[in-house]
Amino acid sequence: MSLDQKTVYRPRIADELLSRELEGMGAVLIKGPKWCGKTTTAEQQAKSVIYIDEPENVDLNIRTSEINPSQLLEGDVPRLIDEWQIAPKLWDAVRFTVDRRKLDGQFILTGSSVPADRDSNNNKLTKHSGTGRIAQITMRPMSLWESGDSNGSVSLKDLFNGNLDVSGISEKNIYDIAYYICRGGWPRATLQSRDVSLRRAFDYYDAIVNVDIHRVDNVERSSERTKLLMRSYARIQGAQSPLTTIREDMKANDSPNLDERTVFSYIEALKKLFVIEDMPAWNPNLRSKTAIRTSDTRYFVDPSIATASLGVGPDALVADLNTLGLMFETMCIRDLRVYADSLDGAVSHYRDKSGLECDAVVHLRDGSYGLVEVKLGGETLINEGVKNLQTLASKIDTDKMKKPSFLMVLTGTGRYAIKRNDGVLEVPICCLKN
Repeated sequence: MSLDQKTVYRPRIADELLSRELEGMGAVLIKGPKWCGKTTTAEQQAKSVIYIDEPENVDLNIRTSEINPSQLLEGDVPRLIDEWQIAPKLWDAVRFTVDRRKLDGQFILTGSSVPADRDSNNNKLTKHSGTGRIAQITMRPMSLWESGDSNGSVSLKDLFNGNLDVSGISEKNIYDIAYYICRGGWPRATLQSRDVSLRRAFDYYDAIVNVDIHRVDNVERSSERTKLLMRSYARIQGAQSPLTTIREDMKANDSPNLDERTVFSYIEALKKLFVIEDMPAWNPNLRSKTAIRTSDTRYFVDPSIATASLGVGPDALVADLNTLGLMFETMCIRDLRVYADSLDGAVSHYRDKSGLECDAVVHLRDGSYGLVEVKLGGETLINEGVKNLQTLASKIDTDKMKKPSFLMVLTGTGRYAIKRNDGVLEVPICCLKN
């Protein structure tokens, strides 16, 4: 039997982030992909709510936002304004009201897409940044710790605090990992039976290609072309593939005249929907000069979008370990991003002209950072990851920046969380938390 999301609320890392921001800012925007739990999370702390996209009132709400937006802001605070981007003039109304009231914790805004730059009458909108008035939180699908699939025996925060004597046991096997990838971190899916939960990612994919891609910025786009792009993107997870590569991959089933500008416009639309979240490059101080590759690494915000785009499930992944490894990396990057957010950190990647790579660099505002290699499992691959980490660490000029807080190989099928004799950590993803 599946559980109703309305009757069960799993605490999220974003709960603490939202509470913290409301204490020191007049308004907080929670942005991220649809279905990731933004509204439910915001409802836990809101004292009043207006749902802008409520079917029976959406037209009235839009008209009101254009004529008298302050009317929609009246209510007990914090007041939740859900899917605010449908009525984009509300942004400046919130900013003005925060200025006038001079109080913190007044509004929570949620949005699953970047707002259009024109109103319903096709008038160009000028939106102030909200700097100093509206804080922003990016919310993603659930990490394995939030969904209850990681035991949390290894804390990323503890690692940055110098507690490197890790210990933990993961009982998960390759079939569990494949299931978590295909199910994704969609909150409702984590509360449902296996067979039912695996359909959620396909529902999400169908909504993107058939509805949302057309509505995000009022530009008519092809559903079939969107499918081709998402399939191509799924195949290059974790790579720094240029637009030319993506275009050539799509052209096999698209127009031979398909150009890079068109591909770019589709990618930008998916970014506005928070479906794609590429990862920037890290540029450390090195002891010797070398050309660092600065291209972003291609990722979906959740691995289940990639598997749905390819039309595969857990069994197909287990039968194709190369693809499973790519999808596993996407899941690990999702979790590291969620955990890093709670530490006021971010996640980047490293690659130089020699081919030396580091899958993830988790760095904090104080200059601390940890180097992470992602390996599905197997002694050979893990040792390869260890060697990469040690090589990169030896190149960093620690006279100009801090030495790494930790070197970690994040695994899928590893059983134990350990600190090796060489000081490198081996940690199963189902042992990790923020």
